[in-house]
Amino acid sequence: MKDRNDKLVFWGCFIALITTAFAFITRAFMVNDPGLWPETFGLNAVQGQELFQAGIWPFAISIILFSLIIDKIGYRSAMVFSFVCYAAYAILAFMAYGTVNAEGLDGQALKDAQAQAYKLLYIGSIILGLGNGTVEAYINPVVATMFNKDKTKWLNILHAGWPGGLVLGGILTILLGAKVADDWRVLIVIIAIPAIVFLLMLIKAKFPVNERVAAGATYREMLGEFGAIGAAIAAYLITKELGKVFGWADLTVIAIVAVLVIAYGLYCKSPGRPMMIFLCIVMFPLATTELGTDGAITGIMEGPLKEIGQNPLWVLIYTSAIMTVLRFFSGPIVHKLTPLGLLATCALLAIAGLFFLSMTTTLVAIFAAATLYGIGKTFFWPTTLGVVAEQFPKGGALTLNAIAGIGMLSVGIVGGPLIGAMQEKSVETAVQEKMAEGTYAKISKEDTYFLGKYNAIDGDKLKTLPQADQDKIGEVSTNAKQGALAKITIFPAIMLLCYLGLIFYFKSRGGYKPVEIGGDGGGH
Repeated sequence: MKDRNDKLVFWGCFIALITTAFAFITRAFMVNDPGLWPETFGLNAVQGQELFQAGIWPFAISIILFSLIIDKIGYRSAMVFSFVCYAAYAILAFMAYGTVNAEGLDGQALKDAQAQAYKLLYIGSIILGLGNGTVEAYINPVVATMFNKDKTKWLNILHAGWPGGLVLGGILTILLGAKVADDWRVLIVIIAIPAIVFLLMLIKAKFPVNERVAAGATYREMLGEFGAIGAAIAAYLITKELGKVFGWADLTVIAIVAVLVIAYGLYCKSPGRPMMIFLCIVMFPLATTELGTDGAITGIMEGPLKEIGQNPLWVLIYTSAIMTVLRFFSGPIVHKLTPLGLLATCALLAIAGLFFLSMTTTLVAIFAAATLYGIGKTFFWPTTLGVVAEQFPKGGALTLNAIAGIGMLSVGIVGGPLIGAMQEKSVETAVQEKMAEGTYAKISKEDTYFLGKYNAIDGDKLKTLPQADQDKIGEVSTNAKQGALAKITIFPAIMLLCYLGLIFYFKSRGGYKPVEIGGDGGGH
């Protein structure tokens, strides 16, 4: 970093990313701890997850949409907007608290107050998600521009802020357990601290002019790098997610996507760079491997931790600490392996980690396998951003952030449900093998997801069985879901083949080299 301003901008962006991590982990804790939001606002499990998801989908959508205008409105405006979102979320959360804690509330009056408070929290969660996405929308192009000769290294260091924030936020949440139990607003204050810090650091800082803009590449050229095909992928995922929220029919989703893609294609007159489209598609198994498996792995590790009296949150803190340290020291690793070599190595480690996790049972063995997997997934996300920034500099903020948004949306629409269906299929097979004939048919129900129909155990039907059978099925189900991790290795295996293909492609062209923005974009 050249001077004090550069240091201020970089570390301000780093702390802004920590803020998003604080928001994520504190909300997860408040939604899932029965004594916090569920008790205060009378939430059931479905309402709790609706609140949590309300803070996720706006994140993915805003990171893409803001990228279309961020060079016009400026990074400072985007930064201020993200801070306003955090402030609005805090105000709405405090209002929700006050709504249900007014004097004299009881019976139906309390239920009405809880319903009103839920609306405040839901609106606040959407605003928070928009703020989190806006942070990503400006910090990625800012850092890629500041370090345009070493993008992959510095994007990895920047993105150490996410797991670093999870570590700090998780530890604070555990240490403040008693105070949080008395008043969960403490967790809202935790989010406010880094938000105020990054505002003070960046409000007067001088942001760099985006590399694309400084080089004179036009807005149309930026859109052309992503192209109509890239726009079709992003538009479908965005519209599909909004359709889930607002109850749109599939035909409506298709119609909206068609209009958006036709308009985009007519304006940019480009299908998009073939390699950019390829990397967008690879983002589906990447996001599934990195984010979609977290819940399954945490579930495997929670049992042994609870048996020794430890908070299951330590699982997330442990794996996040690994990622934080490794991302900070990514420079020599990237230099030694090249970005694509690093991605291929990580895919191989993720395969090994998931495979061993599928069969381990002791606490030590589980943590060892989780460590291997944690190392593997450490560099997936920021290194992919680095490759996109280095190979498509004319794509500016759009290509860099769109691929991140595609990853976030794909794991919710495709990856997560697919992993769930794979686990349920393993449970079905295991129960049929280890329980009396016809047992699974008695306790299961048919449901659908984007690839079609699947069967899953119905909790209400399960309760009709004798307690001994319920316990046995619970044990069989847990083991089957763990064993399903071996099947999930298909995702990093696909990634490994894709990265090896890219390595051979670049080798045929003289090796991997970052593209200079004055060139032709590398022709790929």
